[in-house]
Amino acid sequence: MRIVSGSLRGRNIATPSGRNTRPTSDQTRESIFNILAHAPWSPPLDGAIVADIFAGSGALGLEAISRGAEFCLFVETEPKARGAIRENVETMNLFGCTRLHRHDATKLKVAPGNLRGPFTHIFMDPPYNKGLWRPVLSRLKEQGLLAEDGVIILEESKEAEINTNGFEVLADKIWGAARVVFLRVG
Repeated sequence: MRIVSGSLRGRNIATPSGRNTRPTSDQTRESIFNILAHAPWSPPLDGAIVADIFAGSGALGLEAISRGAEFCLFVETEPKARGAIRENVETMNLFGCTRLHRHDATKLKVAPGNLRGPFTHIFMDPPYNKGLWRPVLSRLKEQGLLAEDGVIILEESKEAEINTNGFEVLADKIWGAARVVFLRVG
């Protein structure tokens, strides 16, 4: 895996060993970011405050930083995935513009010294077909973690039924085995 575009283009992304994570393919990442760059409803990535939830290797957040995001919060509980994120941050010298949060995504909250937010872009790529995105969407809304014009980019399996109660669907795309839904608070 590699960074597709931007200031870090071509840099390799370390991925966690084992089968506990499923990285978003380069092609799917490129398609996601092409939509974000051209959709009239998407806030600009330049200067964005981004969260990468269920981050895995951190590829989505790293891609956002490469394309101009100011900050990325990586949220991941799996130890090997956190190790890969730390390795990527170190290798790409991104200490000042990233933070790694190892707590459960369903318990995210903004508190002094805790998280930077609200976020303009929230990437969520949970394990497929487990519905883990449901409580996280509720938490994001309850805690006001999404900026007023912010977008959520949710990746699930293409067979998944996604109930977006309280959220407006901006786009719904299928690439290979992945279904990517772009949302904002409705």
